[in-house]
Amino acid sequence: MKKPNVIYILADDMGYGDVSCYNSQSKVDTPHIDALADLGVRFTDAHTSSAVCTPTRYSILTGRYNWRSWLKRSVLSGVAPPLLESDRLTVPRMMQDVGYSTYCIGKWHLGLGWEVNEGESFSREDELEKTLDRTEDYLRVDYHKPVTTGPNDFGFDYSYIIPASLDIPPYVYLENGKCTGIPTEDNKLGVDNEYLMRRGLAVSGMKAENVLPNFTDKVEEVIRAQNKDKPFYIYFPLTAPHTPIVPTDEFKGTTDIGLYGDFCSQIDSIVGRIVKAVKEQGLEEDTLIVFTSDNGSSPAADLDDLREKGHLANGQWRGHKADLYEGGHRVPYIMKWPNGIPAGDDCKQTICTTDLMATLADVTGTQLPKDAGEDSFNLMPMLNGDKHSSREATIHHSVEGAFAIRKGPWKFLESAGSGGWSYPTSADLALMDSPKYQLYNLNDDPAEKNNLFETQPEKSEELLRLLYQYRDEGRSVSLMN
Repeated sequence: MKKPNVIYILADDMGYGDVSCYNSQSKVDTPHIDALADLGVRFTDAHTSSAVCTPTRYSILTGRYNWRSWLKRSVLSGVAPPLLESDRLTVPRMMQDVGYSTYCIGKWHLGLGWEVNEGESFSREDELEKTLDRTEDYLRVDYHKPVTTGPNDFGFDYSYIIPASLDIPPYVYLENGKCTGIPTEDNKLGVDNEYLMRRGLAVSGMKAENVLPNFTDKVEEVIRAQNKDKPFYIYFPLTAPHTPIVPTDEFKGTTDIGLYGDFCSQIDSIVGRIVKAVKEQGLEEDTLIVFTSDNGSSPAADLDDLREKGHLANGQWRGHKADLYEGGHRVPYIMKWPNGIPAGDDCKQTICTTDLMATLADVTGTQLPKDAGEDSFNLMPMLNGDKHSSREATIHHSVEGAFAIRKGPWKFLESAGSGGWSYPTSADLALMDSPKYQLYNLNDDPAEKNNLFETQPEKSEELLRLLYQYRDEGRSVSLMN
């Protein structure tokens, strides 16, 4: 079989209920994303490895749970050192090795090897001890020099990125590791609402609302420039609908729920543009397109207001971004590949964003080494009719570094609360007398309301032992697979 082109579109903070084919009551119409599902496979039990963005991105590119890296909680700042290990096989490196042209266009947020002014330095220890709001650190960088480590050093032939989220400075584009402009202005990228942005250095004239269109234009250019005799892999991590919530004028007012809904509508349009560009190049049949999100929708979207307007951004699921509860990490996940995947199916098997590496290894005929893709399961068998997953269980992880494990309908939380930002938080738990852990049967209790930890001790112990096993052994995929 011919090796397919691959385009991986990663939304930023888009919830399970923000896509209309996942939520019949959605107040956002997403016809282009829905069309992907109609012509491909819609996964209804898909999960990110983490409930926040940096760690999920690590796992997508490595096939390895994020908590096996040096980042055990939270996310990176805009001037953090690289999280990806220099000697680790990544998805783009794997694709390069089998003849692919590889591209990274969008939000990076995995750390960079910034050059700093004389006498200055950054370290992992510095990063772990500080917050995202530290203007003095952004002033330590020499933006005239290319980064020493960036996407190109991890397997991408071409990269055009912003360093982190669109609300984390420095606000600058980097093309193949070099800043396209020098950030000198201390502003909030043209956005007045302080809640939406962190103050920091920005390139003069750079506007938040233009970033996503610029990335989309670049991806279209790359698709149109491809040699049809050589396959390509495009990793396209979007900046939306994460804060700042800045849809372009074209999309303002296109939904009845405000700017957040309009931003989601813009994402759908972007998917449509990418699909159209692929089709116009005559590449549709041989291109695998994946659409998903890096975690659930964020409270920054004002989830209560959206709910009052009839829109459940995270669908029926409890919690939101940052949490161990389902709303934190259960996401839309769609795959379309006309020449390789039957159209129009739903897959109810539990999958994880770590699974990209093993899946692409299968479709490209690659044998993964033993020290790569330790938590990545091949999705192709289930996409072609095998109803029995080789995955035994899946681990979830929160912004605070708390763990949960899912096996079949059973979900065990090694935490008394959300592990994140929804009730009960760590602060709430300090004032409560509650069981140490949580256990839910999602078949019977999808809302995670009835804690069975104390009434099902044997099941709780089984899952806790399995969680420890996966953590201690350094992998969840058997070497026999």
